[in-house]
Order: sequence, then structure tokens, then C-alpha cells
Amino acid sequence: MSSNPQIHDWAGRRVWLVGASTGIGRATASALHAAGARVIVSARGATALAEFVSAHPGAEALALDVTDPQAMQATVAQVLAGGPLDWVVYCAGHYRAMEANQLDLPDLLRHNEVNYLGALYLLDALLPQLLAQPFNPATGQRAHISLMASVAGYRGLPKSLAYGPTKAALINLSETLYLDLHRQGVAVSVINPGFVDTPLTAQNDFKMPALISPAQAASAILRGWARGAFEIHFPRRFTVWLKLLQLLPYPAYFAITRRLNRP
Repeated sequence: MSSNPQIHDWAGRRVWLVGASTGIGRATASALHAAGARVIVSARGATALAEFVSAHPGAEALALDVTDPQAMQATVAQVLAGGPLDWVVYCAGHYRAMEANQLDLPDLLRHNEVNYLGALYLLDALLPQLLAQPFNPATGQRAHISLMASVAGYRGLPKSLAYGPTKAALINLSETLYLDLHRQGVAVSVINPGFVDTPLTAQNDFKMPALISPAQAASAILRGWARGAFEIHFPRRFTVWLKLLQLLPYPAYFAITRRLNRP
């Protein structure tokens, strides 16, 4: 049984992707545009947004710093001035590997601001408006909210002191949103990628298992939405093992994780 309405036809649907200038966000925006969606992209980089619009005729671009709540309110108003919104995807992200013996508080806070607080600013500005929208007869829903988390949020991982906790927060937030909003006609999904070849992961100094391209990630996301899935995780040849690790008691989990992290 699907957790959310299944969607196979994107023609004419208004989709807003926040954090879509590079990586998974940009690739997903491109795939949605190719499928016929009316795509709106936001990010800080105006140049990257202009390049996206140039390559995707009909797309809209609205520059946005997700850490600025006033800017978020203003951008939400601009988006909704164009009509009801069918789908919003929060994929803004900041990442730098960090260990506890090299704790960097400013960067810890930067992770929190971009990865988690930005999502809260979006919900604060947008959610009341989505709940006031009429139901879409094609889906039986008012709208759909999708948050980009990560398998790094499943359990604590080496070098993930700053990044992992923010993604764990997004997973928990998505679960709670689903429970609160499902009966009110707002669908919710969470996206948990493994390793994807993006500017963020390019800084990693270790071999990334099951590395995939942003285009492959975007295809997996659209397939997940087509299934009506709540959680969309990929690539499964990697993520299923991490899901099994979630089930282990702490002594076993810590022992296996330490062993896998040895140079």
C-alpha cells in the first residue's frame, strides 16, 4: 500500500525546488522539466539559476538564501502569486566532513542553518498556504512536501559530526509531518540518498561505495514519487545494508562501524 498518492503524470504541475543550482536538486529539476512539470528553482547563486532557465525554457528562477527567514517569506509569496503549488522539494544542503577532535562550531552551526533551519523557515512560510489550497482532483491531495535528508541520518557515522545530526533531524521531521498532515491532504516524503557525485561529495578523501550520478539520483527520486513512497532511498545495493545496521544493538553497531572505518 502506498503512503502517498502515486504520480506518473507531471504535465502542468507546479513544482518548486529549493536548493536546485547544483547536484541532486538541479538534476531533479531537469528531470521534472523534461517530464512536463512547471519548474521553479531557487538557490543563492543567481548565475547558476540563470543558466538553468536558459537550458530549460519555461522554468522560473527565484534567488533565495534559505538561512534568511524574511527572504523565505517573500519568496514563498512570489511563488504562490503564480498559482497553487503542487509540490515543494527542500534540497538545500551544506556538507563538510568533521570529527569531534576537530570540532568547528561556526561550521556546525552553518550545517544546522542550511540543512535544518532552512526547512523550518520554508514550512513556517508555506505550510499554512498549502493547507488553505483546494484539493487537487487528480491526486486527491492539496500538495506534496519532500525533504532531502540522507542515509547519514540513519545512525552516527565517522566524520559526520556536523552533517549527520542535521539529516537525522530532517528524517524525524518528515515522519512527524507525515503523521500530522496526511489526513489534511498534504503528502510528505523524505529522500535519503547514499553517495552521489556532487560538488558536496567531491571533497571526500575516501572511496565512496556505490557512487552514482545526479541524473541517476533524480531518476530514483521520480520513481519513488511514482510509487507513492514515503521514504525514497538509493542506491539500494548500498542503502539496504545501512538499514540492516540500524537494527543492530549499539555494541555490534559500533564494532562493525569502527572496523569499516579503519584505513
